[in-house]
Amino acid sequence: MSLAGDVHELCQTAKHRTLVQQPYIEKHYMTAMIRSNKYLASLIILSLLSVPLSGCSGLGSNVPNASVSADQMEVNLGETVNFDARESTTPSPTIIDEFQWDFDDGSTKTTKQGITSHAFLNSGYHDVEVTVLNDDGEIDRASISIFVNAPPTIVLDMPTFIKSGETASLDASSSYDPEGASIEYIWDFNIFSDSNNDGDPTNDADSNMPVAELLIDQAGNRTGSISIVDDKGAISTMNWDLMVVSRVFNIIWEEQTIELNRNGYLEQGESTVIEHEPGIGARIIQLNATLTLSRELIPILLPEDNFTLSLDIQSGWSTFSSTSQDNITENTSASIDRGNMNTYPESGYTLSADSKESLEELLLNQAGERFGQGTWSWTITADQCDPDLPVDGVDPDQGNDWDLEVTVVVMVLRISEVGP
Repeated sequence: MSLAGDVHELCQTAKHRTLVQQPYIEKHYMTAMIRSNKYLASLIILSLLSVPLSGCSGLGSNVPNASVSADQMEVNLGETVNFDARESTTPSPTIIDEFQWDFDDGSTKTTKQGITSHAFLNSGYHDVEVTVLNDDGEIDRASISIFVNAPPTIVLDMPTFIKSGETASLDASSSYDPEGASIEYIWDFNIFSDSNNDGDPTNDADSNMPVAELLIDQAGNRTGSISIVDDKGAISTMNWDLMVVSRVFNIIWEEQTIELNRNGYLEQGESTVIEHEPGIGARIIQLNATLTLSRELIPILLPEDNFTLSLDIQSGWSTFSSTSQDNITENTSASIDRGNMNTYPESGYTLSADSKESLEELLLNQAGERFGQGTWSWTITADQCDPDLPVDGVDPDQGNDWDLEVTVVVMVLRISEVGP
């Protein structure tokens, strides 16, 4: 066999050994010296001893064995996955020099340690690959597949503003999950208010319907949120703003006269009470009341009877009057009169308010303009009907007929909304 053949045989044999040891080389050196030129063999041996088997491709089998694992195989977008390649090995005496990571989303990293973490920027499947490199320049690769779940997509249809007292329709029914899974809805109608009273205003669930109806009775800006959760717990949240504007009303005060007419018969010591409420929806301006008694059948022989008329108003004012006869040709009567109970209001202007009811409450209860509000109680008492001159020992007139006429001038409030 030629010297070249012997060298080739030497290289092929060395490829199947983990380490090329010195005794093995020296043995083949002696064989080469016998079969060929002594000088040429010496050159070959010197070369082998200075650089052990250089030029023999793959000689030494120093290729590492890569291994990789992850703490989660399925995550939601934005969550972190921890990777571990510390189970990777390399033949002795080589050592692992570095780990090169490719996360399959455009991101790479090189570490000296066999652990790393990564938060994925895109949803879908990602084949994460680690390249293990030892100090002999040899490499091996391992990979693992991670599924990244996309959060739901929120599609919200709602008005930009409403009037106070109106209902806003908040429609998120077109929202969807990119993977086609079912979704749940969580509405928070006011992110600054703790509606469930647990101390945390951010976890309220005021509605779980795809379309929520929200009634707001006060003007101002309202900020809420809609959160949508998919089957894997991924959450998308969107804050929304709704402007609630005041309503505009036209104010008219209309003068009206309210009349009360009652009549009856009372005997000595009896009383009757009449109640009404003339100030409902109005401001009271003026009062005129007259109680008139029927005349005696024989005025010359029988003295005129006298009654007492009293008025008690729920808001705290009371007065009374007794009947008298200023002229014998006239009926006995009593009157209660009062003007300027409140001032005449301005009319024909506009005001902004959250509702007609709140504006009416405000205008009818202005300070200094509430006199006469509440229930009015009129009490009529027959207190001077006895004794008359008896006829055959009997009082011929033990009581009297009476007639009450009350006139109250009021300003009735008329409120109408302006605009659409």
